[in-house]
Amino acid sequence: MVSAHNNPWAKRDAWRYEGQFSRLNRFRNAFPGLGIAIVAFTAYVGFEKLVLKKGGDEHGHEHEEHH
Repeated sequence: MVSAHNNPWAKRDAWRYEGQFSRLNRFRNAFPGLGIAIVAFTAYVGFEKLVLKKGGDEHGHEHEEHH
């Protein structure tokens, strides 16, 4: 393996691993809306479980009793 001191291209390749091109930043930028989507989906599921299921269960039981 060639060390950085012996590699003439080391300075030219350094930008690939620093700043906005670091591994962490590349991962963050791969899915830019993922965090917002997870929060929105979690809020929707919570809303559905807490609010919509209360009214939906009552309607379902009434419908079964009429038959």
